Amino acid sequence: MSYLGVGVGPGNVPVYHESNLKVVDRRVRIAELVLRCLICGLGVLAAVLVGSDTQVKEIFSIQKKAKFTDMKALVFLVVANGLVAAYSLVQGLRCVVSMVKGTVLFNKSLAWAIFSCDQLMAYLTLAAVAAAAQSSVFAKFGESELQWMKICNMYGKFCNQVGEGLASAVIASLSMAVLSGVSA
Repeated sequence: MSYLGVGVGPGNVPVYHESNLKVVDRRVRIAELVLRCLICGLGVLAAVLVGSDTQVKEIFSIQKKAKFTDMKALVFLVVANGLVAAYSLVQGLRCVVSMVKGTVLFNKSLAWAIFSCDQLMAYLTLAAVAAAAQSSVFAKFGESELQWMKICNMYGKFCNQVGEGLASAVIASLSMAVLSGVSA
């Protein structure tokens, strides 16, 4: 008798049929590849949107240029998304080679290393998004107790583009968290 690919052998020990395991393994590999490609694309998008963002404002004949390097949290976001995109690209290539060859290309210790790096990248993106989001809230709403003004009132285009990059980074971070679960 068989339910969902699990048969019962002598002594009522579950026996897994190899054909179903190959189908599940292939689906997991495809899901991993899709997630890695998504993370790579979103990481590059976030890094480019935030890293290329500038706006010049003239105040009493003095030109002030807003750029992402003015906020260290945005620098951290750009660097973290660049690292995650590069890591996802390398691991995506490993997935493609693994799918083409039809075999797993690594041993148990390398699998643990990949899992650990996936966890590290998930935490890195989460920390970068949290720091950038906190700084963005200060830029949007200011902080009256510290006499910090609302920067987004003066640099609207700059803040909008940072917001788009931050949204991309949030999706990349959530995808990295899902991927680290799949990697587990």
